[in-house]
Amino acid sequence: MRVVVIYRSESDYARQVSDFLRDFSRQTGQVLEEMSPDSVEGNNFCEVYDIVEYPTIIALSDSGQLQNLWRGLPLPTISEVSFYV
Repeated sequence: MRVVVIYRSESDYARQVSDFLRDFSRQTGQVLEEMSPDSVEGNNFCEVYDIVEYPTIIALSDSGQLQNLWRGLPLPTISEVSFYV
């Protein structure tokens, strides 16, 4: 499984996302993949999965199939996301 957090680091919600990522890492020992929608790779990723709202957390199977998607605020709980890691 793959979990990706798509957000802009220079935004009003960036602090909430960075706190979530730090807490997630501390509680689970896992690190989530981060991606900016402004990068070439991030832009292509957002087009493929139709992501237009940030922050977005997306859980994908090993084959790239969408498993779950959380858009905007509030962010999901750590236990909800940790199921997919």
